[in-house]
Amino acid sequence: MTATISVPLSAATRRSLNSSVNLRHLFSTSHSTFVTLQRNFQFPRSRITVSSMSIDAPVITSSSSFLDRRDTPFLHFAKFHGLGNDFVLVDNRDTIEPKISPEKAVQLCDRNFGVGADGVIFVLPGINGTDYTMRIFNSDGSEPEMCGNGVRCFAKFVSQLENLHGRHSFTVHTGAGLIVPEVLEDGNVRVDMGEPILKASDVPTKLPPNKDHAVVKSELDVDGTIWNVTCVSMGNPHCITFSGKGFENLFVDELKLAEIGPKFEHHEVFPARTNTEFVQVLSESHLKMRVWERGAGATLACGTGACATVVAAVLEGRAGRNCTVDLPGGPLQIEWREEDNHIYMTGSAELVYYGSLPL
Repeated sequence: MTATISVPLSAATRRSLNSSVNLRHLFSTSHSTFVTLQRNFQFPRSRITVSSMSIDAPVITSSSSFLDRRDTPFLHFAKFHGLGNDFVLVDNRDTIEPKISPEKAVQLCDRNFGVGADGVIFVLPGINGTDYTMRIFNSDGSEPEMCGNGVRCFAKFVSQLENLHGRHSFTVHTGAGLIVPEVLEDGNVRVDMGEPILKASDVPTKLPPNKDHAVVKSELDVDGTIWNVTCVSMGNPHCITFSGKGFENLFVDELKLAEIGPKFEHHEVFPARTNTEFVQVLSESHLKMRVWERGAGATLACGTGACATVVAAVLEGRAGRNCTVDLPGGPLQIEWREEDNHIYMTGSAELVYYGSLPL
């Protein structure tokens, strides 16, 4: 079995490697040494490549040439993360069906026996006039409608596949509808996430609406504790809570998320299960959030959850329409614009490495 990983290096790291490693000596080492170590360390100009069971001479490869490889027995991928919410990205532009099954995605997402990720994202051909289609398999094999951090990673991956530079945007068909990501000059990605869905039956939730067909600061009994919840859909369902009976403000760092999160996710009032955001208000423009994601559990960030959180904060009168949302993996800037009712999310998306695995 062969696995290949290509890791991008900074200029400083490359200079350090070049000064500390005698490449001529390294690659003139005897054949038997490589067989014993079963490793081939390559230090080309822009990355370090690790290939098991390989004794080939070093080859300089660009990211585009790596991603263009089409060896049928192998799945070539890129690993990205958005604030620690990490994904395996697959170039799937040559077929309308994902190249791997949900069951295989579960194996890839396993952090001990696979690549390790919160989900696998596929770049498919566009439909209904869009440039691309985005599909996701969660780490449990389920398929969500959309993922905010994932779509930023999707945008950066497409930029590499298409060799796009500078500021650019494109249209993406998702299970949550049309999404328009824009890669900015500084490398961050701003995404027009569309309008929030507030009608209770469309979220969906069985909680009775209490404000213009929406569920806003409604009481929910979760295993004997009464929480105040607001329900929002960003194309996928979210339950947001800032408080509960006996406590007006949450201190999110004190939550035992692994215990309480699944009880929200699988609560009977959420027929499609739900993502749950636990939120601490730091100021009118600054929120702190921890998330339990449907199908993935506790993650370091959730883009759609951050969007839903700002909507809930506005509806409950706790914050304004433009907020920094701190997640365990870092901040997102979220704006719910009054003029078009759209939510705009801005944040980072970073390449971790390129890799390939046998199918």
